[in-house]
Amino acid sequence: MERDYLIKPMLDESYKIVSHGQGVYLFDTDGKKYMDASSGAVTCSIGHGVPEIIDAMGKQANAVSFVYRSQFSSHAAEGLAKKLSEITPGDLNWTFLVNSGSEAIETAMKTAIQYFQEQNRPQKTKIISRWMSYHGITLGALSLSGHPERRFRFQQLLESNPEVSPPYCYRCPFGLNPASCNAKCTDELETAIRRTGAEHIAAFVAEPLVGAAGAALTPPEGYYEKIRDICDRYDILLIADEVMTGIGRTGKTLAMEHWGVLPDIVALGKGMSAGYAPIAATLVSDRVMRPIQQGSKLIMSGHTYSANPQSAAASLAVLHYIEKNSLNDASAEKGKTLMKQLQKLQKKTSIIGDVRGMGLMIGIEFVTDKATKKPFSKACHLTSRIIKKAQMNGLLVYPAAAGIEGGDGDAILIAPPLTISEEELTELVRLFSKTISEIEAEIIRNKGECV
Repeated sequence: MERDYLIKPMLDESYKIVSHGQGVYLFDTDGKKYMDASSGAVTCSIGHGVPEIIDAMGKQANAVSFVYRSQFSSHAAEGLAKKLSEITPGDLNWTFLVNSGSEAIETAMKTAIQYFQEQNRPQKTKIISRWMSYHGITLGALSLSGHPERRFRFQQLLESNPEVSPPYCYRCPFGLNPASCNAKCTDELETAIRRTGAEHIAAFVAEPLVGAAGAALTPPEGYYEKIRDICDRYDILLIADEVMTGIGRTGKTLAMEHWGVLPDIVALGKGMSAGYAPIAATLVSDRVMRPIQQGSKLIMSGHTYSANPQSAAASLAVLHYIEKNSLNDASAEKGKTLMKQLQKLQKKTSIIGDVRGMGLMIGIEFVTDKATKKPFSKACHLTSRIIKKAQMNGLLVYPAAAGIEGGDGDAILIAPPLTISEEELTELVRLFSKTISEIEAEIIRNKGECV
């Protein structure tokens, strides 16, 4: 047997080789078809093999694929930045192009700190974040991430940034009803600010809906409005990590638009190019850019491939495609349909405890007992088993964390391409129902034990 040369996610597992993709489906080299119900890593938001995107990439490759940003700009990068300004709310008129969501968060961190440096306030360097969050795998972004399984190996290298509980309504730490709680979990942010001292804090960062670290945790009414007010009162910037939620995933260009809240800085990625090329961005408001323009006139960030025209051309084509086909609206409407179908399934099963999310970003949390919300034992590896069983059935779903500490529960994300049809949504639910039925049967055969 030939040895491996590629470091894959798990070294002792065997991975199918992909052959091609078309629409919401992927095909392996054995000819098996898989419905991409997670858009890969909640990325491929317009489906696979879209001719308009492939054509735009080809045209750009025929012109130039790479220039270094300190030597040249390009029509593709300039056009992408302009388009992002047009489709996002408020004064988010400045774009710093990078290659990944982790880099976008790092650039957001640096920009927030530099904003205060340019005003002779260099002591404002700390950034507050939440537990049950994931902001990226680089050390700076990982320091902001309240994701125990991704932090523990590097704990000594990380800053201890996560301080605030997330809006986890299914397992409210205060035991309150989200319909009447008045977003009490926001009080923790104000407490953290007072304990640290607002004079030391540059920003607060949050995912509008918590993604992989919480399976689409969705805040109660009034949550982000109160967060915005707290940040304003203490002169702290609000950074929205929209890497997973942005560009139509929840039914709006930015998920923060659902609450009418305007962040000072936004990190984008994933859906920006829908997986056709590596690219991400940090969007910065006019207000935050002003002292930098009047001061050093640069943001101290950037990478070799930042603003590379090949990726920028792909992203710009994706944004035009989303706009032309009204995919934000499609995500909102299809998301309502999918949510209803999954909630019907929830009532029929014994292990689905909660179904939550917005648009086509839906989280499903699993429990052994719906009444007590008791999670499965970690020894069960339920999330992994569900993902493998779904893949055997021709369905791809995405792993997520759950449980009150963010590492003691099981969950997945379902986030198909925004282009999915009604018939394909029905097929998705059928395949997922089959998967859950088979998992439940295994548990029943083993008298409630996962073995």
